[in-house]
Amino acid sequence: MIDRLTAESPAPAPDVASPDALSPADGYLGNLAVQAEWDRRYVEREQLWSGQPNGGLVAEVSGLTPGRVLDVGCGEGADAVWLANRGWDVTALEVSGVALRRAAEHARDAGVTVRWVHAELTEAAPAVLPPASFDLVSAQYPALLRTRDAAAERALLAAVAPGGLLLLVHHAGMDVQPVHDGGFNPADYVWPSMVAALLDDDWVVECDEQRPRIAPEGGAGAHHTDDVVLRARRLR
Repeated sequence: MIDRLTAESPAPAPDVASPDALSPADGYLGNLAVQAEWDRRYVEREQLWSGQPNGGLVAEVSGLTPGRVLDVGCGEGADAVWLANRGWDVTALEVSGVALRRAAEHARDAGVTVRWVHAELTEAAPAVLPPASFDLVSAQYPALLRTRDAAAERALLAAVAPGGLLLLVHHAGMDVQPVHDGGFNPADYVWPSMVAALLDDDWVVECDEQRPRIAPEGGAGAHHTDDVVLRARRLR
C-alpha cells in the first residue's frame, strides 16, 4: 500500500503457497530490492495496518456473489481474510515476505483458506496468475511501479475474467503531490486514471469517482480523507 512510501523517505524461482500453507514467503518472484524495502518497512512496526478490511472494498463488494478474487498487495491480510470469510476463493499477492507471514497467521487464526503468492504483480502474471481467471481483482491503495509499457496496469486488466470486476481504490490527490523529502515521487507509480485510460470497448466503467474515505481506525494512512474509486466490468 502506498502509504508506506509517503511515511518516510532481483529473484529466485516463484513461490505459490498451497492453500493450507502457513508460511507462504519461502520464495519470491520479482525485484529483490523491492522485496527488501517492503520487508524493512514491515519489520519497523509490529503491525503496520489496522487489521480491518478496507472500507472501499467492503462498500463495493458486500453485495456481490462470491467467486474467485485476486487481492493485489494484500499486506497483512485483512482484506483477504474478510473475503475468504464471505465465501470468496482468495488468491492474495504481496512483495513483502514479512507481511505474508503475518497474513498467513491471520488467516490461520480466522480458520480460512487463502492462496498466497509471493511476487510482484508484473512478474506473477501470467506465469503464476492465470489470465482472465478472476471474478474480482481488488487493488486497495497499491504501490505499483510505473513502466513505459504500462505493465502493471495491463496485468491488472488481464487478470479479470469476462463478466468480472476490477476494483481499484487509491488516495485522492496523491498523483499530483510534489516529490516527497523521503524520495516519494508520484510519477513513479500507477494511479487509477492510468488504468482507466486503458479501458476499451471490452469494458464498462461502473464507477469512477472521488468520495470520502471509509477508513478503519488505526494503522498507517489513517490521515487520508478522500478516495478515488474505479470499478470497471469486463464484458468479454
